[in-house]
Amino acid sequence: MRKLLFLSILFAAISNSLSAQELNCQVTVLTPRIQSSDKKIFTTLQTSIYEFMNTTRWTNDKFKSEERIECSMQIEVTERVSTDEFKGSIQVSVRRPVYGTSYNSPLLNYKDDDFNFRYIEFQTLEWAGESGRNPNLVAILAFYANMILAVDYDSFSSLGGSEFFAKAQAIVANNSNSSDAGWKAFEGNRNRYWLSENFNNPIYKPIRLLYYDYHRKGLDTMTKTKDESIRAISTDIENIRKIHVDKPGSLIMKTLFDAKADEVVNIFSGASPDIKSTMVQILTEIDPSNTSKYQKIQTAGN
Repeated sequence: MRKLLFLSILFAAISNSLSAQELNCQVTVLTPRIQSSDKKIFTTLQTSIYEFMNTTRWTNDKFKSEERIECSMQIEVTERVSTDEFKGSIQVSVRRPVYGTSYNSPLLNYKDDDFNFRYIEFQTLEWAGESGRNPNLVAILAFYANMILAVDYDSFSSLGGSEFFAKAQAIVANNSNSSDAGWKAFEGNRNRYWLSENFNNPIYKPIRLLYYDYHRKGLDTMTKTKDESIRAISTDIENIRKIHVDKPGSLIMKTLFDAKADEVVNIFSGASPDIKSTMVQILTEIDPSNTSKYQKIQTAGN
């Protein structure tokens, strides 16, 4: 009996070592504008968010430790409104490994300036589900946990992140009557409402398809078939040009290139002259904010 108990405990330990939570999320809380001699609460806030993101079970899928999604949250608290009420911003970044290399490709690099929340020191953060009653801090973190999962899954399987984009949108809907900013359509064109709306909107499906083709048929094959991979990525970018024509200035397009601009420059700097010329023209058209970066493609290697 004791031997069987020992074996069951050993088996459980081995199983736990082979299965990990989905996220490997690094969390940093910055408070450069807060004038206070006692900032201990921000240390516990950082710990609470770190534990929430990395210990909450977000999917039913099994992850090995080395398969956890690399991501980070940089939070800047700009104002302490009261003892337990704060205002600031949160920047969310996601990376995925490129096959056959030590390089991690950026999938998302999004800054949210509507980060208002309440927090009591040593408070445990718990997720009550998409339709549950959650404090604004928990709702925002869960929203981005699902966005992280969604872009990662989209990059490994065509439209593979649909479930998580839908969950993110459900969180938005559940907070639509909240007095907190960032959840409603009329509050501007760059917030959580529009981020989830764009990624769930069929109009922008070609951009979601790009996440898979760009990474699996482009970056992941780059070490073996460089020229073919570059051509595949150039085709992917040409395919989303029509979205810019139909819906100029969309948040999803800006979000894509906020993450990808530098990487795209590096990729096409090694392309043939004809691809360079075409890509510079298209990229400056669909992402004019990074024109100065894209112009470097043309002269690279000359």
